[in-house]
Amino acid sequence: MGPNLLINYGEAVAMLLFGIGFGNLLLQPNLIKKIIGLNIMDTAVYLFLAEKGYIAGRVAPIITGGVQDVEAYINPIPSGLVLTGIVVSVSVSALMLALTIRLYRRYHTLDLDEISRQLKKEGL
Repeated sequence: MGPNLLINYGEAVAMLLFGIGFGNLLLQPNLIKKIIGLNIMDTAVYLFLAEKGYIAGRVAPIITGGVQDVEAYINPIPSGLVLTGIVVSVSVSALMLALTIRLYRRYHTLDLDEISRQLKKEGL
């Protein structure tokens, strides 16, 4: 391991989590497990953005004590992106779960391969 990996362990963990989520998304036939994989990928991206937005020795950009120097604060844009991403992620997860419930009620399985076979039988 190089010295940069030890310094940037947060980014390395984010990339590892993203790989786990992506592998889960690609390799699992179960729809619930695919949704979990996508959520792991989302979390990895949020961790990566939070790591990139943090600067050691600086504080959140809330002006207190009259300090208005830009060098005293972290960049607020990654934090805003993470908060917006979390809201969107929850909405997408809720929609995916609702569609998964509808698929289960119609096909009585969560296996994507089995759903595909049943669709071919129906001629769709």
